[in-house]
Amino acid sequence: MTKEALLAGRSPRGPFSLMKRVYKYILPEVRAELGRWRDRAGGIPDPELRKQALDSIAGKQFHCEGGGVYAAANLESRHVLIPLIVALQTISDYLDNLCDRSTSLDPNDFRLLHQSMLDAVTPGAALRNYYALRDEQDDGGYLAALVEECQRRTAQLPAYAKVQPFVAELVQLYGDLQVYKHIDPAKREGQLLAWWDKHAALYPELQWNEFAAATGSTLGMFMLFLAASDPQLEERQAKEIRIRYFPSICGLHILLDYLIDQAEDREGGDLNFCSYYADQSMLNGRMERMVKAARSAAEGLPFGHFHRMIVEGLVALYLSDPKVRDQQDVRKTARLLMKGSPWTRVFFWLNSHWIRKAM
Repeated sequence: MTKEALLAGRSPRGPFSLMKRVYKYILPEVRAELGRWRDRAGGIPDPELRKQALDSIAGKQFHCEGGGVYAAANLESRHVLIPLIVALQTISDYLDNLCDRSTSLDPNDFRLLHQSMLDAVTPGAALRNYYALRDEQDDGGYLAALVEECQRRTAQLPAYAKVQPFVAELVQLYGDLQVYKHIDPAKREGQLLAWWDKHAALYPELQWNEFAAATGSTLGMFMLFLAASDPQLEERQAKEIRIRYFPSICGLHILLDYLIDQAEDREGGDLNFCSYYADQSMLNGRMERMVKAARSAAEGLPFGHFHRMIVEGLVALYLSDPKVRDQQDVRKTARLLMKGSPWTRVFFWLNSHWIRKAM
């Protein structure tokens, strides 16, 4: 990326400068945006849709806060980036709640719901009734408003045409995952494996569960939004971001999430992509490989220090979660993944002391 994209080279140079920007600018503005959508969700007429919209904001606020970090690399464009990131992530979290807690197991219903994300990243796309295949219908225009907000904000990014095909590709993969993940559990694994067969040749370094995990991340989309805030962005740069973020950085992101959720997912009988490794030794080896691949991918991008901070921040954020302390095997994995990076330890300290005290 050019210097114009990242404040003429004045992007945060280390963990403390990044977190200063996050606390001074990003978190207050992300929370203000979420407050606006929370007020809108509170007026949804259908009680079930209202409940899921409000629950998704209350329970997954940190997703928007994490995504908002990308706006810290171009503060001059945060008035576009933050509303866009918050709106798209809010759609994602809302639909995840609807599918997770759905009485329907209809893949066509899930796909139509997630068409809203594709329409959201396609300026000018016509809105449709995304609830047409389910009983709950009246959201008072909530989902349509989120879609329109994304369309309006992407249209304000000067180089969005350069990144839009790659954003749409990642959104399509994300929607595919949500369909296959939420169907009848008896059919779920077979559908996931059939889906993997269509993509396996492109990712010989991955196992099927790692590919599936990578598709569940929105970080590549957010990074492409940031890149599109640079009027001098070239298509080759957009393509390089897509290749380096997906699957390496995106895969690490979601596998870390599954790593710390193993105990509660076993208890709840929920899908967990870490459960598909043969044993703990294999899990540790594959996780270590994912961390190394993500670090290498980050360092290969212009302004690699920023992307490397994203990677180290992810590792520290998840491994400092209280869930880790209660799982002996996960604690061992955490110690392994923390090795070899002073930045990870700095972010771990910040998250364990400074950040959590501020929450």
